[in-house]
Amino acid sequence: MSGGVSPSGAAGAEQSATWVKSMFGRIAPRYDLLNHVLSFQADRYWRWRTARRFRDLLARPDAVVLDICCGSGDLMLALRRNGEARVFGSDFCHPMLLEARRKTGVPAAPPLFEADALRLPVRDRSLDLIAAAFGFRNLVDYRGGLREMLRALKPGGKAAILEFTQPPNPFFRASYNFYSRRLLPLIGGLVSGSRESYVYLPDSVERFPPAPQLAEGMRVAGFEEVEFTYLTAGVAALHIGAAPRSG
Repeated sequence: MSGGVSPSGAAGAEQSATWVKSMFGRIAPRYDLLNHVLSFQADRYWRWRTARRFRDLLARPDAVVLDICCGSGDLMLALRRNGEARVFGSDFCHPMLLEARRKTGVPAAPPLFEADALRLPVRDRSLDLIAAAFGFRNLVDYRGGLREMLRALKPGGKAAILEFTQPPNPFFRASYNFYSRRLLPLIGGLVSGSRESYVYLPDSVERFPPAPQLAEGMRVAGFEEVEFTYLTAGVAALHIGAAPRSG
């Protein structure tokens, strides 16, 4: 699996990353509201499912967990509620981190820090779980993102990617695409004041590799025990892979 996000009008990886960072900065104050409204509250369930999938790992006080591309922190909070593990969050968009800080109510020190998911400021083999919810598809280098996750994971550590995908059922996919292409930009634009952002979001989903292709990309990158589960008729998918235990 190669490639990465490429917004219209952006030339090259650096411009794409700058555009994405600026776009999320503009919609940060309304991001949570629109996520809940536009998904009909399903995004809450998807994050809950992700956190529950790792409840045994999260129950360990010695486990270290990082939510990359954490946005306003909803997945980070769901992971923290499910156990005693040390859970951190990172994002490269400062306004999003400010929203996460407001919600978590923690001091200025970690668990939140500003970082590019392609260049994480963490030691090799230092994390038990790396999770990403609806942020991985915004990376400018998908293969590089998988390599960076693998680098930071302990042997046997887990990666979880919760991401929008194209529903496998063609009839449902057609209805979903009509909603995301016609209604989502209208509602999102009215509430956030940035219609361009909510044109980009469904476009990024259509350009993102479908769930089976992402799973294969994880295997090629070096992950083992790769699996994925469709959620809500395939609107989203949860991918899980493990870092090799040896080698």
